[in-house]
Amino acid sequence: MLATFRPMLAAAAVLATVASPSVSAPATPLHAPTTRPMLDHAAIARAHFGNDAPWYEHRIPFFQSADPRIDDVYYYRWSIFRAHQRDLGVRGYITTEFADDVSWQREPYASLNDASGFHIAEGRWLNDRRFTDDYINFMYEGGNDRHFTDYMADSVWGRYLVDGDRAAATRHLAVMRHIYGLWDDHYDFAKGLYFIEPLLDATEYTVSSIDASGGEDGFRGGDAFRPTINSYMAANARAISRIAGLAGDTALAHSFAVRADGLRARLLADLWNPALDHFADRYKADNQHVKYWEPIRARELAGYLPWMFDLVPDDPRYAGAWAHLLDPASLAGEAGMRTVEKTYPYYMRQYRYLGTARECQWNGPVWPYQTTQVLIAMANLLDHYGNTGPVTRSAYMHLLRQYTALHYQGGRLDLEEDYDPATGEPIVGLNRSHHYFHSGYIDLILSGLVGIRPRADDVLEVNPLLPASGDPQALAWFRAEDIPYHGHKIAVTWDADGTHYGRGTGLSIEVDGREAARRASPGRLTVPVTRIPNPPIARTINHAVQLVRGQFPMASASTNPDPEMLHDAIDGRLWFFPELPNGWTSAASNDPQWFEVNFGKPVNADTAELAFFDDGHSISVPVSVTIEGLSNHHWSVLAQARPLANGITRLTWPKRAVSRLKVRMKPAQGKPLRLVEFRAVSEFKAP
Repeated sequence: MLATFRPMLAAAAVLATVASPSVSAPATPLHAPTTRPMLDHAAIARAHFGNDAPWYEHRIPFFQSADPRIDDVYYYRWSIFRAHQRDLGVRGYITTEFADDVSWQREPYASLNDASGFHIAEGRWLNDRRFTDDYINFMYEGGNDRHFTDYMADSVWGRYLVDGDRAAATRHLAVMRHIYGLWDDHYDFAKGLYFIEPLLDATEYTVSSIDASGGEDGFRGGDAFRPTINSYMAANARAISRIAGLAGDTALAHSFAVRADGLRARLLADLWNPALDHFADRYKADNQHVKYWEPIRARELAGYLPWMFDLVPDDPRYAGAWAHLLDPASLAGEAGMRTVEKTYPYYMRQYRYLGTARECQWNGPVWPYQTTQVLIAMANLLDHYGNTGPVTRSAYMHLLRQYTALHYQGGRLDLEEDYDPATGEPIVGLNRSHHYFHSGYIDLILSGLVGIRPRADDVLEVNPLLPASGDPQALAWFRAEDIPYHGHKIAVTWDADGTHYGRGTGLSIEVDGREAARRASPGRLTVPVTRIPNPPIARTINHAVQLVRGQFPMASASTNPDPEMLHDAIDGRLWFFPELPNGWTSAASNDPQWFEVNFGKPVNADTAELAFFDDGHSISVPVSVTIEGLSNHHWSVLAQARPLANGITRLTWPKRAVSRLKVRMKPAQGKPLRLVEFRAVSEFKAP
């Protein structure tokens, strides 16, 4: 657990006096001088990330609250983000869904498009914009193969709302439009709706696919007009319209606005099921079990996705659907949100196994994937809908805490694919499931709990979704700082009685270290913030990445020359999770060990970054490392260091052309050593 760090107390300064239009009384007048960071970033990073703390310290926003479990999961989720950054060398970084390889990923990159919305939503809050920028570039430069449905254009717009970078948002407009058009192959022109097989919606074994098989299976089949794909496509069309507006293409903006409005109208007219009081599928499939256009017979969690994209009118008729989410007889599991209601005849029936291990299904299990989407939808409902049905801020915080608890496996943090809604125990339990990145959490904290509601105009809006003091789900205090917004750094503080931070009672906003607004009670604050250019993105290139096994660069080693193990140490993936062994592991020996990378040509490099794993007992970091380089058929020593355990050891030298690099390592007490990743780095040069 993260200890509560003693804040560096400092006062705040006046930037502007601001009152929110949604607050009946003016915000408390501003009163204080310039602030400094109140949270000890170095100490917090060290507590959560150990020797890998330098990667995080100047990149992530820092957060602290009265609930240490939320704090711990917030920082754990940044470690998931870090672990899923795959370095492709000259093509930069992408974000992966699975840490380990799976057979259905896009080779050789290990990318999948279905989780891109979560990846971008989390990454938009980083102060280092390279990772999300590279990822978006990759996905729109051939990386999005439409293997699954996605809402990536909408996520790019969401990133623009945070960073305000017009050029980055409009860069791929033509490709966005092209990809949107390709989805006509899943469009029923007569009905004006999109359809999809649940498997290709990344939700196999849902009601439509199970019932289309007569209850016998459900992995494939069951094509249906679903709230999911139609919400995604309406949101993508709306985003393309808005991005086209940024680019000055008024005709394209109008065209896609019309598409978005038309699709939204069809979704509301045809996918709202009055009998279920819920948004639900209609069948595209037509066989002996189900009929075309017939509605499915049970409520699914997917029915809340239209609220995620603000597609639902502010009407009590629709808001009543949220009662099902809170009903233990329907979608409210003891440990999390059920993906289908408990009364469905095939609820939690296990159809698919890998050996004896249970495989993924959506007929009841809790999925962090859809839990995230529903919490985003609920945050929208609470933030700007007048008709919220039975949903309260207390209910939101309860469900957020319930989701937080799923990240814990006893005393350790390890998010997996899906869970039993009755017990909260993981279901799949396969190696690929550890530290799975097909969900969000950081964005839920910053845009929901903290309440930063990013906007396209020059306004910062904050509305924390906290219940009133005295509610069992209330938070007495929190602070989030070093948050990027429109080129600035912002901070948000809540202190119910003013005693925790000693800077006054209530909610306050700071912009670039100066207090900009304050109010005594939870609620909405808005602050004018004129956007400024973001700092330029700094890039280096890693010459040592082997994307295709058997091609250059190639690795060799003193012991354990298993090709897959050698590849793992130069595959551009880096993490220190003990549940997922990764990299090259030497034999147990007191003899010096070495690991060599042959580039197949001279490359200009001036830095090696070595990541070593140490589990504290059977695998140990080496005592010392030496880097040698081969130039013009001559080996020479370039640099030496004492390496870090579970962190990055950087060795630098004057830049030179080398065709091979070799790291020599002295083992500790004869124990095996594990080189998680070997990087050979120089300043980025476009190909």
